[in-house]
Amino acid sequence: MTKLKTAAIILAAGHGTRMKSALPKVMHEIGGRAMIAHVMDAASALAPERMAVVIGDHAPEVGKFAQTVHDKVAVAIQSPPQGTGHAVMQALPALEGFSGAALVLYADTPLVTPETLATLADEIAKGAAVAVLGFSPDNPGAYGRLKLDEKGALAAIVEAKDASAEELNITLCNSGVMAVDAAFLQARLKDINNSNAKKEYYLTDIVALARKDGKHCAVIEASAEDVLGVNSRVELAEAEAVFQNRMRKAAMENGATLADPSTVYFSWDTKIGKDVVIGQHVVFGPGVEIADNAEIKPFSHLEGARLAAKASAGPFARLRPGADLQSGAKVGNFVEIKKAIIGEGAKVSHLTYIGDAEVGAEANVGAGTITCNYDGYSKYKTTIGKGAFIGSNSSLVAPVTIGDGAYVGSGSVVTKDVEPGDLAVARGRQTAIKGWAARFHKSQKPAKK
Repeated sequence: MTKLKTAAIILAAGHGTRMKSALPKVMHEIGGRAMIAHVMDAASALAPERMAVVIGDHAPEVGKFAQTVHDKVAVAIQSPPQGTGHAVMQALPALEGFSGAALVLYADTPLVTPETLATLADEIAKGAAVAVLGFSPDNPGAYGRLKLDEKGALAAIVEAKDASAEELNITLCNSGVMAVDAAFLQARLKDINNSNAKKEYYLTDIVALARKDGKHCAVIEASAEDVLGVNSRVELAEAEAVFQNRMRKAAMENGATLADPSTVYFSWDTKIGKDVVIGQHVVFGPGVEIADNAEIKPFSHLEGARLAAKASAGPFARLRPGADLQSGAKVGNFVEIKKAIIGEGAKVSHLTYIGDAEVGAEANVGAGTITCNYDGYSKYKTTIGKGAFIGSNSSLVAPVTIGDGAYVGSGSVVTKDVEPGDLAVARGRQTAIKGWAARFHKSQKPAKK
């Protein structure tokens, strides 16, 4: 995306007290994925040569998680916290010997895009020492203002509390995200001081140092959505809403039909093919893949599931991890599938649970059927052969195999394998007691009166 080599420093040391949570702020999820992972993914799209995450000593789990997202990430600890400049100082050893654009990102700003980061890096490639990501919020409030010179270059970042009345009228604000020439950063970051009321080292002072050295500083403007910071549960919900709208738009632009987009919820890794139809109130958890021409009917929930071409699920279907609907398979209303393959053209139409199973092509599973897959200690597999027919309200006690073309009579509790082509009936024989009901009514009605 950019020809210049890049490195990424992701700041994640904040306590996040406004979240009022035992979970570190940056571990809260957007679209089923931790905020810090979204930021790392955006940076990774630029194929950075180095990546460092700066954490606080109060949350070592953040560093451990970051190493599961990117196997070569360096973890630096900021203790105690002394400002953003101090945080970046802790990451500098990870950039030793690196030449290119160093991106400084925030783990609680999860919506920044790879395209925006590439544009920042390109400004460094054009000769800027610093490129700052700005935005124009509806209410600039306490945001730092980006003051431009007569040529449109960045002259200074002015904190709101230090701004004059004229400067407060500036609407272009500092998001905190920036790119810095790595050589300049390593040479001059140490010259930032903490001579301020908070006794902190502010990374924004790097702009004043660059200007003092006669170097060019640039501004790239992003949308307010791109740089939305998350400091509270309310802002987390706002970020989730932006993420969902992005995913809905992308799905439709790539050829899917959403009957009511505002009611469909995607996960960060949802994959949707072309000519897919998604009904109202559908929720995708992580790990879902939907192939071309498949259909998800209203009020369905999918997680860790795969639908092949022309398969359908719902309405009111629940597909749990390991659900694999092959071409043309149908899963209907109030059906739950877990860790099971539903073969080509097979039908599980209603009121059924299929877990730890394999259903053969063109098989039909009747209403109310369940696979009894768990004995309290272990899970066991049910295999239903090609073209088999399972009558309604049957219980298949695993491990058990129903052969190709076999029938299971309605209401059966099947505990033994059924050979191909056989009929299995496993239920009590029906008997009739002549006149019993009439005699019962006659004896009970007087007592009820």
